[in-house]
Amino acid sequence: MPVEESGLYTHERWNNWIARVKESGFTLNDGLGDSGKVFVYMEDDIILACLKIIAKYDRDILTPKDAALELGRVRNVVLEEIEPISNDIDIMLASLQTSLVGVIAACECYINGDYTDAVTPEDLIKEAVNAEAEEDTGLALYNIAKIGARMIRDRLHLEDSAIENVPDGMVAEWLDGLDSLSAAMLGDDSYKHDDE
Repeated sequence: MPVEESGLYTHERWNNWIARVKESGFTLNDGLGDSGKVFVYMEDDIILACLKIIAKYDRDILTPKDAALELGRVRNVVLEEIEPISNDIDIMLASLQTSLVGVIAACECYINGDYTDAVTPEDLIKEAVNAEAEEDTGLALYNIAKIGARMIRDRLHLEDSAIENVPDGMVAEWLDGLDSLSAAMLGDDSYKHDDE
């Protein structure tokens, strides 16, 4: 039985991006040059879909329950297993999907209101890094989600100094996702008024 889709992000849309990625001929040596930009555009497109859901929630078009369901449907599409393409492309897609875990968790945390200002983003990052080191990925993600929720509420941007010493791993990938989320919010805000 097919998974129910979000009206804001469909399997067809996702598959179109996968096709563009295949056509890019990307290799890791390209970095984020011409062929690598497809991953940036792909991530931005998904983040904007998430922000449209947030905007509809903020405008009371979606209830918290319906907004959470929509985000879950987006997650089901973008985190589905991808058929191998090439080693380099597979690495980039895995990285992109990991970063999107942080973005979607942040959006869900914002909608649930499950965050406070009692702990600084810097301390939450430290707690997330420690939790990852102890293999408690659930707690690590929860701390990152709380940072992201505050970024959405306050349109915050994390300072480079807060993330420069984060070791490679899932927390670093999730923070990359939050950085892209912040950039999207600070850019074109037409998503706030999109009634798609």
